[in-house]
Amino acid sequence: MSSKTKIVVLRMKELIYTGIFVALGIILILLLVFMFAPKDSKPDTTNTSDKYVPGVYSSSIMLNGNAVDIAVTVDKDSIASIQMVNVNEMVSTMYPLMEPALDNLAEQIIASQSLDHIIYPEENQYTSLVILDAVERALDKAAAPESNTENTDGTKETEE
Repeated sequence: MSSKTKIVVLRMKELIYTGIFVALGIILILLLVFMFAPKDSKPDTTNTSDKYVPGVYSSSIMLNGNAVDIAVTVDKDSIASIQMVNVNEMVSTMYPLMEPALDNLAEQIIASQSLDHIIYPEENQYTSLVILDAVERALDKAAAPESNTENTDGTKETEE
């Protein structure tokens, strides 16, 4: 007989070990693929759609050496309230048109959510302009950043 027949004897123990190592190898390869595969990065739409960073922002007005703070409270997409804080009695006595002018401007700004096309009476013109300037500075501080980076210039003062 010229053909030599070889008989291979496999033990059940060797087959089980081989199957386990093949399964572990496949799991390891899948794990590496999932770990190092590029992920779909979706742009953060919350920052781009938000108009403001929620919180309370203030801007100061100097009146006869006394500071009056105009506090603007904003939500992520709207102006919630505008108030005068830290008002000295001397300031409220010396400038009695400040509070009515601020109330008038606050109603218009909150209703329109904009500083454009604000109407103020002739007798409060300069007072209203000073208040509008302070509100504009506070809203500049509250504006949401254009990119996803944090503001590093410390523009956010307090957060509710």
